[in-house]
Amino acid sequence: MKPEERGPYLQSLLEQKSTGEVREYFASLHPSDVADLLEDLNEDERLWVLSILPTELASESLAEMEEAEHPGELLTRLDPDRVDELVAELADDDAADLIGELGPEEQARVLSTVEGGDEIQELLEYPEETAGGIMTRDLIAVPSGHTCGEALDEIRRQAAEMEDFYSIFVTDRNGNLRGVVSLQDLVLAQPGTPILEEVEDPPALVSVETDQEDVGRALSRYNMASIGVVDPLNRLVGRVTFDDVIDVIEAETTEDILRFAAVSDEEEVRGGTREAIRSRLPWLIANLGTAALAASVVWYYQDTIDAIVTLAAVMPIIAGMGGNAGTQALAVTVRRIAVADESLTERWRVVGKEVVVGLVNGLVLGGILALAGLFLAGQPMYGLVVMMAMWGNLIVASFAGAFIPIFLESLGVDPAVASSIFVTALTDLAGFFLLLGLASALLL
Repeated sequence: MKPEERGPYLQSLLEQKSTGEVREYFASLHPSDVADLLEDLNEDERLWVLSILPTELASESLAEMEEAEHPGELLTRLDPDRVDELVAELADDDAADLIGELGPEEQARVLSTVEGGDEIQELLEYPEETAGGIMTRDLIAVPSGHTCGEALDEIRRQAAEMEDFYSIFVTDRNGNLRGVVSLQDLVLAQPGTPILEEVEDPPALVSVETDQEDVGRALSRYNMASIGVVDPLNRLVGRVTFDDVIDVIEAETTEDILRFAAVSDEEEVRGGTREAIRSRLPWLIANLGTAALAASVVWYYQDTIDAIVTLAAVMPIIAGMGGNAGTQALAVTVRRIAVADESLTERWRVVGKEVVVGLVNGLVLGGILALAGLFLAGQPMYGLVVMMAMWGNLIVASFAGAFIPIFLESLGVDPAVASSIFVTALTDLAGFFLLLGLASALLL
């Protein structure tokens, strides 16, 4: 069945209240697909479907639902016994994510009844956007005093209670991490070989306080499937797996895109009209103020525009090209800040690079516009004015697109939040001032 046909078919089954057919239909789908279908149902339908699905499928589907759909609140509306079953089936990090959406009283009520509630509570105590907040305690760790043969026996015992594992951690009696060992090395080693002879230092480790974006960078940089998490005493407390990092990257990218467009990250992608207005209107008001500054330049030179009417046709071209050039430099710089691990000195070099880019691009585009201006006005000096204005504005735009986000970041301000408004305002001001100022000085 095609994805677009699933919704209508499911609705027909729900109207018939055919428990067996609904259960059979969902059982053939991946939990992610089940989650998508659940998001299209009303609350009563969601609760009924979750109550009849196999426990494993229902729990995994809840974990796959978008945060904007509030699956945690949906969980609490189920029968208490069903809640216990679903939470018990979830990985501890997924359970923490769901229960973390709830208020303190609801969290306490759910955790007091579910098995493993204390472990979930410990995860909830870490800040949400840190390694501790996204890690799982499910891992395979073997004592450093074991031989390779004993370690394999211990791995078999622990693996029976886990779905997937990618790394085998080696710890001492105090829980301190001694290193990691690959399953291949253990299998190939002689059973009596001390495991410490096969242990290697992990490519990277993170602490419980490490920001989730830095965790993602570490996994990506070293091509790791999972990364160990240690506390301040170097005790192994959990691991972060690549699937959790994919979710983090998606969330952070969405947040950056929204902020880059001057939209608050409080506005959900699927948010309603009221949330969109409340999120966007303050930024639009700020943008109105900066646009008024650019308009004041035009007002100041109104006599020049009256005398040379063709300037009115050139003004939006110069301002628009400056805005585009500034946005290009801004996008590259913000992305570089987000992904590159470099010193502030190295970042300031980006400004120099963008200025050179602006010099070259501005000269080429200014020359093209000068030829067009010469055709319109028939005056070589007019062509020189529009060329200089275009050239100067692209230099300003390229400089601003690199300088402003780096400057904001050095002040501890998220460069994706306000950079675009400042860059656009500066390029409009510079473009209008250069064009009209040069025209007043050279053509009148």
